[in-house]
Amino acid sequence: MAYTKDPSALTEPTFYILLCLHEPRHGYAIMQHVHELTEGRVNIGAGTLYGALNSLIEKGWIRAADASQSSSRRKQYIVTDEGKQAFLAEVKRLSSLIADAQDVVGGINTNSMELNSTNSSDF
Repeated sequence: MAYTKDPSALTEPTFYILLCLHEPRHGYAIMQHVHELTEGRVNIGAGTLYGALNSLIEKGWIRAADASQSSSRRKQYIVTDEGKQAFLAEVKRLSSLIADAQDVVGGINTNSMELNSTNSSDF
């Protein structure tokens, strides 16, 4: 069976951008927050960030935040209801993937990255 990419699957940068924008943030704050959330595992560069922001605005998943809510002169963004739905659908999709993996291998200890199943050698 050929692998087909799920068109509804979010890229990792898009996932984290939507996660960050549950409250208003400007571009640099998004990059910083993603870096902090992922303990440096994910770094979103300015080019990737602003390309993704433009794409998300076009999809209607984010919008410019109300400028009166901020003392910052930087443009801030916030997730829309449609963006929240897309984000929650991705969380559900990822949860399903984890559940499938746990059904097959009996769980994964993410601290040591070892399989917890007595049948893990079969995997």
